[in-house]
Amino acid sequence: MLLTALASTAFWAYLHRRCKLAGFAGLAGLAVAASAADYLYSSGSGKRAVWSELLDELDLRGDEDVLDVGCGRGAVLMAAAHRVPEGRAVGADLWRRQDQSGNSRVATEQNALVEGVRDRVEVVDADARDLPFPPASFDLVTSSLMIHNIKGTEGRNRALSEIVRVLRAGGRLRIVDFPGAGRYAEVLREAGCVDISVRRLDWRTWFGIPGHHLRLVLARKSSD
Repeated sequence: MLLTALASTAFWAYLHRRCKLAGFAGLAGLAVAASAADYLYSSGSGKRAVWSELLDELDLRGDEDVLDVGCGRGAVLMAAAHRVPEGRAVGADLWRRQDQSGNSRVATEQNALVEGVRDRVEVVDADARDLPFPPASFDLVTSSLMIHNIKGTEGRNRALSEIVRVLRAGGRLRIVDFPGAGRYAEVLREAGCVDISVRRLDWRTWFGIPGHHLRLVLARKSSD
């Protein structure tokens, strides 16, 4: 709607020789269009490219048990499943449509079928603050743009503690979230993680806002 309105204003101003207004509306329209295009890229191809690199960096053996918390329709879950042909990839979510359009368990299961990894993918209804898995169930836990959706610091901290609980000793985690994710480091340290670092991701995670870099939180559960 906004882009259409700006285009209409620019056209009207051009016809009426309102050059400054036409120029302003035209530039504003280009900015809106560029922002929309960047958002679509970041939420699609950009997100998949970034996570592909993050998973490749882990140099997985292929027999790991992986959990993706807040898996949504399964972009990260499927990428992980492709890398563990002898393992399993579990996706946990509450399937809230306000967090992601078209979000549903059925959609995720269908995507796993299309991707050819249905045999090693499992999806479960689960709240990140109370994961239905025994301690030390997974070698790797991932999460993309989910933790910030949990209301309240206490709830977010509980989810982070749950992630660490279900990790095996020496297991690794990769969390991508908004810039405030740097605060997760201390919670993870107290929960028993080591080798914790926070990395700013590149332009592929702008989501329509230039300079809006997401953060990657990396950690490993202590073997002690």
